[in-house]
Amino acid sequence: MVRNVLGSILALIGATAAVWSPFQAWYDGRHGRYFRLDELFSGAGITDAKAELLGSVFLPFAVAALLALVGVVLRARLLVALAGVLVLGFTVLWMVRQGQAEGSLTVAGDGSGLGQGLLNSLGGGVFLLLGAAVMAGRGGRTRRTEPAPEPAPEPTSTVPTLDGDGWPPRTP
Repeated sequence: MVRNVLGSILALIGATAAVWSPFQAWYDGRHGRYFRLDELFSGAGITDAKAELLGSVFLPFAVAALLALVGVVLRARLLVALAGVLVLGFTVLWMVRQGQAEGSLTVAGDGSGLGQGLLNSLGGGVFLLLGAAVMAGRGGRTRRTEPAPEPAPEPTSTVPTLDGDGWPPRTP
């Protein structure tokens, strides 16, 4: 019970951080909600074109948050872990594509380079995976074992026993 509550709290914190991350700066002050989702999969890579909210990296994070929420309600560790992998996968994919477009990824104190939104995205994915690891799940289904069959009673013989000379004993 305690593990499920703690895992659920971790998962919900992770889902919140993941959904909140596109509304913060990811790279050079540009918010994650402005990176087009299709640019992650195109040959052109990341461009300066702005995206609509549901056409941005917000969409997979919203789907991951929904998966996490359903996983918490159903106590399904697999769904929460899948949400964490989805968040981390899209974050790493974005980092790879951004690194290809810029030539390198940098972190600077003046607000240029990698931003807080990317950190929230990574942290959210890690929290989702931690939540899935901590959750106990549905409480293991107990296997019903059937009781061992009782041994069969010794068969009784209907054949009369014989005395020492090979004849049945006499009854008086």
